[in-house]
Amino acid sequence: MDMFTLSGRVAIVTGGNGGIGLGMAKGMARCGATIAIAARDPAKAADALAELSALGARTAFIAADITRREDCLRMVAETEAMFGRLDILVNNAGILLRDLPQDLTDEAWTQVIETNLSGAMRCCRAAYPALLRAGGGKIINLGSMMSIFGSPMGAAYASSKGGIVQLTRALATAWAKENIQVNAVLPGFIDSAITRTARETIPGLTERILARTPAGRWGDPEDLAGIAAFLAGPASNFITGTVTAVDGGYSVMM
Repeated sequence: MDMFTLSGRVAIVTGGNGGIGLGMAKGMARCGATIAIAARDPAKAADALAELSALGARTAFIAADITRREDCLRMVAETEAMFGRLDILVNNAGILLRDLPQDLTDEAWTQVIETNLSGAMRCCRAAYPALLRAGGGKIINLGSMMSIFGSPMGAAYASSKGGIVQLTRALATAWAKENIQVNAVLPGFIDSAITRTARETIPGLTERILARTPAGRWGDPEDLAGIAAFLAGPASNFITGTVTAVDGGYSVMM
């Protein structure tokens, strides 16, 4: 089981105060990792920190807006100051704005790309020196089903998540010799605050998703716990640049 232990490892999870981010944080916490949640809402983070602490993890909240370079640098510095090192970065924070392409404003496009894609890159660059100091590390980037499928109402979101896949591959090849593994996870349709809104406003969405998903259900945020723990730990030391769907079979269904 040493291949799957994260004891002594320190992780930052951006947007880890709920949904998929918290599900992934729980998976790492169960394997012994220390978790720093980086997000904008400290009130929302309080419940998440309590859940992680109940699993025996050391935890901390760091206020950060990943669209700001200085926040990303401070996020890493504060984590190292509190816990002595940084081993794992999970780039989970993101936003989804729904509009047809012809109705998408420049401001909305920029907001989504700056958060989902540029924000992930800022965090990776900020974490890089700390990972080198730790002797290497793991980066897990969050993509989406929209990394591989088209979406008429999500041009900016799909573009940002497609970019995450290519960013992951680029960083994986650039940093492999420095013992930094970079992989991407593509969640399927997960029961979260974002998808609940979509289910309430898009007629027939639930039925269409279930009809295409071989597992026959929507995912739960904690369905991402196992892949997070695996990609964050020593069992995945020779795995880098990969893109893994966690989707109940949605992406392989005809």
